Formats: sequence, C-alpha cells, structure tokens
Amino acid sequence: MSEPYIPPRRGSVNEPIRIAVLISGSGSGLSALLNHQQSKPCVHITKLIISDNKDARGLHYGEDFKIPSLTIPLPESVDRNKQRIMHENLIDNALLDSEIELVVLSGYMRILTSNFVSKWKGRIINIHPSLLPKYPGAHAHRDALADGAKITGCTVHLVDEGVDTGQIIAQEEVAILEGDTIEKLQDRVKKVEHRLYPKVLDIFCSQGI
Repeated sequence: MSEPYIPPRRGSVNEPIRIAVLISGSGSGLSALLNHQQSKPCVHITKLIISDNKDARGLHYGEDFKIPSLTIPLPESVDRNKQRIMHENLIDNALLDSEIELVVLSGYMRILTSNFVSKWKGRIINIHPSLLPKYPGAHAHRDALADGAKITGCTVHLVDEGVDTGQIIAQEEVAILEGDTIEKLQDRVKKVEHRLYPKVLDIFCSQGI
C-alpha cells in the first residue's frame, strides 16, 4: 500500500521551512532559488546543498551563499540495490543532522527508492521539464520533439514511489517552435522553471498541499 503524503508544517517569514536542495549538475535552478530567497522575506530557507556528483558545478553556490554543501557519492558495493539504499541512508542522515524539513530536487538525476520516499513523502518536491503525465523520465525534451508536440512546459510535483508520477502542484506551458533543437527547447523551458519553482515553493511552504 502506498504511503500517504505528509506535508511539512506551514512556514513563515519568522520561522521559514528549512530546505535541502539536491543537485547533480550546473545548479542553475539552485541559483534561481537562492537569489529568490535573498530578494525578499521568504517562508523557506536553504540550509543544505547535496550533490551525488563531486564535479557538479552547482556546488560552488554553497560557498557563494555561505550554505553548507556536501558531496555524497554512491558508496562502493557489488549489490546495486544495497548500494542505492546505503547512499540514501547517508543522505537521510545528513538531512536529519541539518534539521531539514523539505527536500527540493533541482536537476538531481537519481531516482529515489521507495525506501527513501516513504520517509519523506509529502516533503520531497521536484520540477520536471514537461507537462506531466506526458514525457516522464530523463529525456523529456527529446521525447516531446520526437512526438511532434506543439506544446510542452514544466511541472512541479510531489515525489512518490513512481517515476514522475507524484501529485501535480503546478504546471506552465512552453511553445515548441519550428526548428527547435533539444538545447534550444531546454533553454526556454529552464527560464520558465527558474521563475515557477520558487513561486510554487512560496505557496507550498506557506500553505502545504
């Protein structure tokens, strides 16, 4: 039986929700979020940055914004399932040590196991570069172009035990233009993501589901 969503408490400017942002790459979404949080009184605050990739360029935002940053790579193991669980246990310990209340996935390229999701369900949020349920998975832009779609976009959703199947919170459309490549489409969708995600977090952290 699937675990229910249990949202975090309602945040306030005086007691903002403590966020950990998980990244794997450039951290452009993380940068947009951190600048948003510094631009005005906010009901959420980033207290930890975690990457599974020691070479993730986005890790430098921790130094720039004076936020603790950790690299937690996959531990060595011949058993792939055991390896994933060991890895997520290390992440879980780091989240608990920092008293994190909400996990924000921002370009985090690992699929979380149901073991981890069950502990945090309702307190893990993600942004995906398509209008879910269309084009789930790691190649949303490629799949949209291959499908001949005229409209795509991005979706902010809660994470559940499936892949990009969690409860949808917000979506915004982006037109697919003639001559679009994966890179061109990705750049336009990212601009919308960087505006939409912080705005949705404002609402979510002040109201819950």
